[in-house]
Amino acid sequence: MLELKNICFSADGKQILKDINLRIDDAKFIVITGPNGSGKSTLARIISGILTPDSGQILLDGEDITALGITERARKGISFAFQQPVRFKGVTVKDLICLASGQDLSTADACQYLSEVGMCAKDYIDREVNASLSGGELKRIEIATVMARKTKLTLFDEPEAGIDLWSFKNLIDVFEKIQGSIIIISHQERILNIADQVVLLSAGEVKQIGTKEDVLPGLFGMETGCRYFKGGDE
Repeated sequence: MLELKNICFSADGKQILKDINLRIDDAKFIVITGPNGSGKSTLARIISGILTPDSGQILLDGEDITALGITERARKGISFAFQQPVRFKGVTVKDLICLASGQDLSTADACQYLSEVGMCAKDYIDREVNASLSGGELKRIEIATVMARKTKLTLFDEPEAGIDLWSFKNLIDVFEKIQGSIIIISHQERILNIADQVVLLSAGEVKQIGTKEDVLPGLFGMETGCRYFKGGDE
């Protein structure tokens, strides 16, 4: 279980998050949504340990992890998938999946993770994770590494970004296969529709927490500066 207590964060003299209180139970699918500039990605980076809050507490299974960095939190079982995946020159796709899993996987086992995210494994397993790969390919490889890690909590920052040729239904299927709790930053209605709980952020504050039936009716058509959309390829 993850608990955020009175999380505040400021940058460049501006308060980005204001007294965020949130509880994520085990094995839950949570979507954090809201207008652009509401603090969604900042909150995800604070949970993962990339950023440190100005005040407040972060508890994972009752343990205070507020002062821990991203590496220590990864060891505790938190994964973070960036909106723009990182490239690793000189590292093959198989190397990356093995590193993520913490095991010396066979080629067949590593290929299985690529197959899960809709990639032809034999075409990618020995390729370097470098500039030769498109943004969509990198995104799917990153999701495969997250699946290989099998962590208790996984955060995705707009995972639909860059997914063009791969069908959106397959992305949803992958989310449903990932073990542990999932927190996704998204405006995409199809992702919102499969959430156990939707958290609406606006102006750095939690405005509403509830089921999709509670929150979604008020989202679409909001004058919020962001775009909520239904299709998988808009």
